[in-house]
Amino acid sequence: MKHIISKACKVLFISATVASLSVFAAPEDLVRSSIQAAIPQYPIESIKLHEGTGLYVVSLGGGPVLHVSTDGKSFIAGDVYRVETNGIVNETELAKIQQVEDMPLDQMVVYPAKGEEKAHISVFTDVDCGYCRMLHKEVTALNEKGITVRYLGFPRAGTGSAAHAKLISIWCSDDPQKWMTEAKLGKVVPTSNCENPIAEQYQLGQAVGVRGTPSIVLSNGKFIPGYLPADELAKELGL
Repeated sequence: MKHIISKACKVLFISATVASLSVFAAPEDLVRSSIQAAIPQYPIESIKLHEGTGLYVVSLGGGPVLHVSTDGKSFIAGDVYRVETNGIVNETELAKIQQVEDMPLDQMVVYPAKGEEKAHISVFTDVDCGYCRMLHKEVTALNEKGITVRYLGFPRAGTGSAAHAKLISIWCSDDPQKWMTEAKLGKVVPTSNCENPIAEQYQLGQAVGVRGTPSIVLSNGKFIPGYLPADELAKELGL
């Protein structure tokens, strides 16, 4: 609790100047215009009203999550916590995780559940790390348990690295599922290039706290920073 209070004391509350905004503008438009004017270096990825606080949650590409007043004149850059009877919930962390959930499926490499989907996991992955390869061997077992596996690219050596190029080749191949598996068996993926989301996914991973691969976001909101076998992942999902 001392850590939380200390962190809360460091939350930066900044007044943003709103220029030439119509008094008839919708709150979301006020928020967008204000943040774009105040922090132009970060693109706005999403704006959602948080019913609990009455603030708008603004996700910035490569930047922090902000909680913004409805008039767009003030924002909090820091963690916001909700007090529950059985503890506290970090609303800012939940907002970051939601960005993963909002990533379009057609930008991931997806291995769908067999039959009815009971849950899904989103995995930030490299192709060369040993634990990423161990997890990939569990994909069939996960699918048979009704769990869809959704891969996002996270080259551990950063964008522009050889690992980044391998992930691009997988995403741009004629069969990303096949070549993801081949790459994790140590085989060479034919070089390919196209418009791809790997750099964006890498930035998203950094924003949600990925420090290594695999890092797993469960559909129930839990974040698993490392490898777990299929049976343990199923338990974490309540299956």
